[in-house]
Amino acid sequence: MTNKKPKNVFRQGAISSEFIGDSIAKHQTKTSIGAHNIFLGQVRADEIDGKTVSAIEYTAYEDMANAKFHEIREAAFAKFNLTCMHIYHSLGTVKAGEICLFVFVSSPRRKVVFEALEFIVEAIKSEVPVFGKEVFEDNTHQWKVNN
Repeated sequence: MTNKKPKNVFRQGAISSEFIGDSIAKHQTKTSIGAHNIFLGQVRADEIDGKTVSAIEYTAYEDMANAKFHEIREAAFAKFNLTCMHIYHSLGTVKAGEICLFVFVSSPRRKVVFEALEFIVEAIKSEVPVFGKEVFEDNTHQWKVNN
């Protein structure tokens, strides 16, 4: 067990490419790492019933979500030989084409990061109480179903 809670999991608005690049660059001093893998979740401009999604407004039960992120983190560190793991999820409005989820894992070996990343992302999508309201170009909306 790591006994470390994820720091600043939630970010207001879209996750910028600068933030992602800086996060990766900070790991260059950690020379025991041999592999990194990242997942970037991007808002799609889906067409639903003839209307196009222009953005998703994310909300969460933050205390519950942070507790679940912590459980996922602990499970991943117990199951995989990870050096580092970072999870960032947007709250608020994220426009189509922008990044809403950034998961970054590091390990001494490459195979581990592929397996761990899939495990973590699937757990986030199925277990964390984050909700997305799909906003259409005509300003109507519907609640998103994760799949």
